[in-house]
Amino acid sequence: MMLTNRSKLVSNKKMTFAEKIYLPALLSGVVITIRHLFKKGATVRYPETKRPIAEIWRGQHVLKRDDKGAERCTACGLCAVACPAEAITMTAAERKKGEENLYREEKYAATYEINMLRCIFCGLCEEACPKEAIFLTDRIVSTDYGRGEFIYGKDKLVEKVDERIDVSVRQTQNVLEFKQQKRLSHNK
Repeated sequence: MMLTNRSKLVSNKKMTFAEKIYLPALLSGVVITIRHLFKKGATVRYPETKRPIAEIWRGQHVLKRDDKGAERCTACGLCAVACPAEAITMTAAERKKGEENLYREEKYAATYEINMLRCIFCGLCEEACPKEAIFLTDRIVSTDYGRGEFIYGKDKLVEKVDERIDVSVRQTQNVLEFKQQKRLSHNK
């Protein structure tokens, strides 16, 4: 019983003598192999040669400091809420007397951790941050053998006072124009 009116014509073409001994197929395979011998390889010898990284590359996170060296993060939790992988955890604490030069606001992040094994490097944390405290840099996250080494705390995330990290490439023109408005309390 036929389901359709379409029929398929099958040909039973006989192979030639050259096709029976597979000589043309064998020679074409050798030609392809010889061509690949003289092509430039795709392998990059990593430690000596590094590929160029795009400006929009999202790599290791950094918690920024302000111009005076105080931490910007106020532990508001917006980055943790925005994170689709739930990789960010933090606990807030109140600033004590004498710590005005360490923390920018009265509330600060006593602990701030990012589980780099869960992070998908989407950049939503830096978009959600109202204080411009967290950014993704162009640095590659280092490798390790233990899972515990991939939970980055403030010791690995907060930038050093004497080794500032430039993140101006990550900021859009609208953000840079907004930062010029000194009448807003955020930019003071």
